[in-house]
Amino acid sequence: MTDLTARRPDDAADRLPSLTAVETPWGAFVAVEDDGVQRIRNIRYATADRFGRPQAVEPDPASSDDLQLATIACPQPPSPSAAVLGDPLEGAVFDEDCLRITVTRPADAVGPVPVLVWIHGGAHVSNAGDLPGFDASALAREHGVLVVAPTFRLGLLGFAGDRLGADSRRPANLGLLDVATALRWVREHVAGFGGDPEQVTVFGQSSGADALAHVLAADGAEGLVSRVVLQSAPFGIRTDRDEMQAKMREAIGVIPTDATTDEIGALQLVAKQAGSGYGLRSGMSFGPEAGQAPLPAEAEIPGVWRRRAAGLDVLVTWTTEETMFFLGTVPKLERLFRVPLVGRLARRVLVGATTKRVYAREGRRFAELLAAGGASVQVGVFDARPAGGPLGAAHAIELPLLFPNEPAWSRAALVAPDGAATLVAAGAPLRAAWVEFARSGRISEQHIPVGAGWRGGLTLEDVS
Repeated sequence: MTDLTARRPDDAADRLPSLTAVETPWGAFVAVEDDGVQRIRNIRYATADRFGRPQAVEPDPASSDDLQLATIACPQPPSPSAAVLGDPLEGAVFDEDCLRITVTRPADAVGPVPVLVWIHGGAHVSNAGDLPGFDASALAREHGVLVVAPTFRLGLLGFAGDRLGADSRRPANLGLLDVATALRWVREHVAGFGGDPEQVTVFGQSSGADALAHVLAADGAEGLVSRVVLQSAPFGIRTDRDEMQAKMREAIGVIPTDATTDEIGALQLVAKQAGSGYGLRSGMSFGPEAGQAPLPAEAEIPGVWRRRAAGLDVLVTWTTEETMFFLGTVPKLERLFRVPLVGRLARRVLVGATTKRVYAREGRRFAELLAAGGASVQVGVFDARPAGGPLGAAHAIELPLLFPNEPAWSRAALVAPDGAATLVAAGAPLRAAWVEFARSGRISEQHIPVGAGWRGGLTLEDVS
């Protein structure tokens, strides 16, 4: 490897990270190197016209060498969850040319190492794979694994088909096709970056887990996933979406071919408003469309899951207070939850019921379905939270423990008041458990505690 630090002006040496060159079969990629970890950011894995299907491309150093200090995301409106997560997209570059992958690897890796592929959440409308809050350096540094994080199309650009058949200007499930293309890229190319293509685990949270569950049923995706962690997948709102999606399509109408990115974003908000009024489903109004390529009809998906289950290693998790992430930011409910005695009871009842409805009940049914089909399945219930945290064990609470980048999480209400300061130590057992699953297909301990100013942990059971 060649040290590229000399390329930087002397007066910038204290501000910019060290850059190095990583040799691959496709040439030398520029990487950011820090504390024994190299991150090759924003490698293009596919190209796509607006509303076009992704076209896979070979790794090319020229596609990313100038983007090592950039965070690229699919264009998206501001997220209502920004305060809860600490404004994760601050400083991001929004670009429709967002089909990019970041590879995080140990600088001293010898031989092929296990691979984890991270599929981010955000209700299919928010976030990106390479955000500071998803920095996988700790996983790579502590456990010698390689982590791949793809970014893909979201919202109206990725999950809003027009259902016009052969005349379609806007095919459905483009974001899902992007994810499948990224997984295929990993299988075909990760060895060139030091990863083991025979030992790949995919893990996703929230809508990322929802996308992976649909990849497991998608035509042409057989064999792309063999070991998978589904964190807080909203299985309870996956079905009965046709009427909502029809209203959204009507609101979108025909999009002019010369529409600007801002106009696309405005139309997305119009579509989201049209999809309101459908209860809990409206919280994730954009998403995979059953019965549209590459997905079978909704009623057929469970059968496909069961038929493809044999040989899979699966971990399904949810938290005990998932919906505090959403309900805790509603002013009227927030005030109610603060009322002595009554507020605590209201929180327990309302959060418990909605968490069970959206995540726990159908998550367990999914796990049992795959186990009946021959998969090796564990479920895990996560109740960890920072001491004094107002949102408790809410949706996404495990993410700062898996990706402990303290500056990125320091403003997140999710880990208030002091949880961000101890993320590396508190999350070490959880990161070790995820890597154990990636290496062996199961977690051996029944309880994984967290610590360092946090309470609780992850409780596991085998499903048969």
